[in-house]
Amino acid sequence: MKKQICVMLTLGACLAFILGTSFATTSYAKTAKEINAEVNSALKVFPQHVKGGKEFLNAAKGVLVIPNIVKAGLGVGGEYGEGALRIGGKTVEYYSLAAGSIGFQIGAQKTNLILVFMQEEALKNFRQSSGWKAGVDGSVAFIDVGKGKSIDTVNIKEPIVAFIFGQKGLMANATIEGAKFTKLVR
Repeated sequence: MKKQICVMLTLGACLAFILGTSFATTSYAKTAKEINAEVNSALKVFPQHVKGGKEFLNAAKGVLVIPNIVKAGLGVGGEYGEGALRIGGKTVEYYSLAAGSIGFQIGAQKTNLILVFMQEEALKNFRQSSGWKAGVDGSVAFIDVGKGKSIDTVNIKEPIVAFIFGQKGLMANATIEGAKFTKLVR
């Protein structure tokens, strides 16, 4: 029995390493141009994943897009990504997302996050904070819209709405609870 558990743990560690290195990015700070290009790509595919997504974004007071978030874990996990806050379609600030976790987890994935600020007050509080934490400094409604599902701005009354889409890889959870957003200088 102990031998089977050791084999399973070894296989799991190898799988996490292989997946983690498959999604690994060079560890350097992205330029504003690189971040904006990735944000543009994420915004382009968002309406393909969420019907009504473009109209929803147009109704927003501000939109934070963090594309290509890398998440990996084997017991202890973490995630990181860099993106841009856009107001009126223009980038006004850059942010990073970082989070850590402990618990039953194995695997790695790359995903996109869009935080939609539906109320001016929520956007103002986010921008004025130094190290805003989801679920602590502001409540975020996670909208589960699989490919092909649609959303309606009339039905969503939350001040901040989160969409996670375009997952690639194998990791079970999709949440941003406890993630810290930090303003970047670019």
